[in-house]
Amino acid sequence: MDQQIVVELQRDARRPVRDIARTVGVAASTCFERIRRLHETGTVLGYHAEVDLAAVGRRVQALVSTRVRPLSGGVIDRFERETSAMPQVMAVFVVAGGDDFLLHVGVSTMEDLHSSLVDTLSRRKEVVGFRTSMIFRHRRNPAVAPLL
Repeated sequence: MDQQIVVELQRDARRPVRDIARTVGVAASTCFERIRRLHETGTVLGYHAEVDLAAVGRRVQALVSTRVRPLSGGVIDRFERETSAMPQVMAVFVVAGGDDFLLHVGVSTMEDLHSSLVDTLSRRKEVVGFRTSMIFRHRRNPAVAPLL
């Protein structure tokens, strides 16, 4: 039941609890209590508005695979924290393999992307290399469905 509630919240978290309860097949009070518990346990972390990036001036997006050295906990934590705070960085992933980080960058123009990479990222002393992959389109699964 909780998985069904989570799926419904992901589809539209602004729906009234009674509508979600009706879809899931439980009483509104039960649904409300389950949602409260999902928040308390940290399963549901919050709600957000999905934004059209082009409409807010971020027409150019890229994934930037980044390597840092020395590879230590302090360097990883600091780089993650500091790049997360950059306005052009929309997401930071700490990854394993040939690269250490994957940055999702969104900016207005190619010149802004170039500036972000050359004037900001490449000047960081811990960055030893990066590769950029332009994003032409992407599709996000709006709901995390249970795995079978």
